[in-house]
Amino acid sequence: MRTNEPPRLICFHHAGAGISAFARWQSVIGSAAEVVPVLLPGRGLRAREQRITDPDRLIAELDSVITPLMDRPVALYGHSLGGLVAYTYAAALQRNGRHRPELVVVGAVLPPHLRSPILAAADLPDDELLPWLVEYGVLPASALEPAETGLWRRRVLPALRDDLRLGEALCAAGGAELDGRLLAVSGTRDPIAPLAGVAQWGRYAPSGFELRTVPGGHFFVREPAAPTLLAEVLNSLRAVPRLVSSAA
Repeated sequence: MRTNEPPRLICFHHAGAGISAFARWQSVIGSAAEVVPVLLPGRGLRAREQRITDPDRLIAELDSVITPLMDRPVALYGHSLGGLVAYTYAAALQRNGRHRPELVVVGAVLPPHLRSPILAAADLPDDELLPWLVEYGVLPASALEPAETGLWRRRVLPALRDDLRLGEALCAAGGAELDGRLLAVSGTRDPIAPLAGVAQWGRYAPSGFELRTVPGGHFFVREPAAPTLLAEVLNSLRAVPRLVSSAA
């Protein structure tokens, strides 16, 4: 086992999105980790593939992508919906007695038992969903302009709706406590996942929970503060022998 290499930081994107939010993370994180964004089916280069709304299919998909990456220690980061994905996958690995991530980080997301109200919006009519998403900063104000509304309806809303349905299913299936470390990150101005709610992730990792804040709103993933924080945390973990020895 090559223990002198950095851990892999496997990243899961927010609803309705692809991996572009992580485009600059490697340059910020540097040698603390190798950043590996995971693109779920139904978007970007995988646009023609069927989107996932079922937790079991999600775990099977992630197994096919992530298992080959576990020749080194891994950490998971998920933003918004991606946070539920990261938690769900970590719980599945633990349940099946498989390789446990050294760290699970959930950003800008409420824990399963709180079920963010945004997840219930999946079946709203377009004329109600678009303004709601703009109000909460999920979509830009231009999404309501007549010249652009059609584009958002065709290209964004179908994937976003299915992602919200996946989030609802993950919340319904959630509840397991993680044995390892769980870090929850909250944006200081996040109206969708405020600090008080994010703090309740503590019940899911009673032996290793930490709560941190970074400047910004719900999409702080696009700013350097989040990867800077993770670089700090990962560097501190690398100083502990377990991080470079448990991938065997």
